[in-house]
Amino acid sequence: MTVYQNILITGGAGFVGSNTAISFKRDLENTRVTVLDNLKRRGSELALTRLADHGVEFFHGDIRNPEDIFQAGAFDLLVECSAEPSVHAGYDSSPAYLVNTNLTGTTHCLEMARKNNADIVFLSTSRVYPIQPLRDLPLTEKNGRLEIGQDQSGTGWSPDGISEAFPLNGPRSLYGATKLASELLLTEYTQMYGIRSIINRCGVLTGPWQMGKVDQGFMVLWAARHLYGGSLAYLGFGGTGCQVRDILHVADLYRLLKLQLSKISSLSGQVFNVGGGRKISVSLNELTQMCKQHSSSHLNIACKPETRDADIPWYITDTQAVSDATTWQPQHSVETTVEEIFAWLTDHRNQLEPILGS
Repeated sequence: MTVYQNILITGGAGFVGSNTAISFKRDLENTRVTVLDNLKRRGSELALTRLADHGVEFFHGDIRNPEDIFQAGAFDLLVECSAEPSVHAGYDSSPAYLVNTNLTGTTHCLEMARKNNADIVFLSTSRVYPIQPLRDLPLTEKNGRLEIGQDQSGTGWSPDGISEAFPLNGPRSLYGATKLASELLLTEYTQMYGIRSIINRCGVLTGPWQMGKVDQGFMVLWAARHLYGGSLAYLGFGGTGCQVRDILHVADLYRLLKLQLSKISSLSGQVFNVGGGRKISVSLNELTQMCKQHSSSHLNIACKPETRDADIPWYITDTQAVSDATTWQPQHSVETTVEEIFAWLTDHRNQLEPILGS
């Protein structure tokens, strides 16, 4: 990996940012690793002790204010993890915070990176792909999950998942739109100012220390409700729980970042779909069964068949491009990830139950 002297991680008290910061500091002992976060998300304050214990510097600030980014000091690598992460943001309320954070805030980050001549890794999202074409995929229900037939494929999609070639035409939610717009801005900064950059369109990221919610972090939420008690529901698509996502352990994402940064000169300007792939995917039905086994709890999962505006029934990441470029393969299975989450929820119950319980 390129040797960096000063790494700045925005959104650094969040789940991905804090875990990434700690991992960088562990592997790069002589590198200054700094995180910036506004601590808006409940539970993010729990990361502060962990960050300090690992020698990571914390600055309380907001990327909507360029002065806050400036106060964190000079840097030669920016890992942009900050975002309003909910795909449902703005549907029943003002989109101001979403747009100001995910688009205006990103612009401030790019400007500071330009001034520092820093490399950038931008964590984007699979939700840049439009909603209706994803809903129109030829899905059939089999053994409690939705699947695409082995003999079916189209532009950017196959049983192996969604590739970077999937068409981008159509609405995708304001969340997805702001992330795609940020990608386009970064592409222009890369071309105009010679910034080296990589864009990762991440699917479902998970693992210990994620403060799970219905709209972001469902793996942890599902496990926590089974362990601590509370209500859960199969939302949308008939309320059957057959919708499918692939998942990626945050430690596997960090392994990828190290590989990408070791080749950033040759990979600069490229966009990758990043996730667990078909082998590391799970339906809500399957996740429920795993959680029952680990908790000995049998929750009555409610059925709410109405589909929300931004929901999609199936998303699996086709990781062929990123694997070809880096030789990377994720290592954490669904089963081992669930085991780690339950161990963390058990070991830190006093801290976590007030946040993740019912």
